[in-house]
Amino acid sequence: MVAKKIAKIIRFETAYSGQELFVLAGLVMMGATLLKLMGFVYIDSDWFWFLAGCGLFIEGMIMIIKQRKFNSKYKVVDRIEYEKLIENSLKDKV
Repeated sequence: MVAKKIAKIIRFETAYSGQELFVLAGLVMMGATLLKLMGFVYIDSDWFWFLAGCGLFIEGMIMIIKQRKFNSKYKVVDRIEYEKLIENSLKDKV
C-alpha cells in the first residue's frame, strides 16, 4: 500500500506529488543537519549539497509540469501576436 502511494507520488499522479517530494527533501536535509550539529553523525558537506540539488530538481520539475498544464489549458501569446489579434478584431468590428 505504501509502495503504491510512493509510486503515484514519483509519477506525479497525485495533486500534491511535487510538493510532497520537495517537503520530504527538506525534512531529510533538516534532520541530517540537526543530527550532525548534535554530534550524532558525521555527514560530509557534499551530501548536504546533493540533497539541496535534489530539492531544487524536484522544485524545477514541479514548475515545468505546472507550466505545461497551464499552457495546455490556456493559449499563451506574446505581445506581437496579441497586437495582431487586437488589430484583426478591430477590423472585424468596422
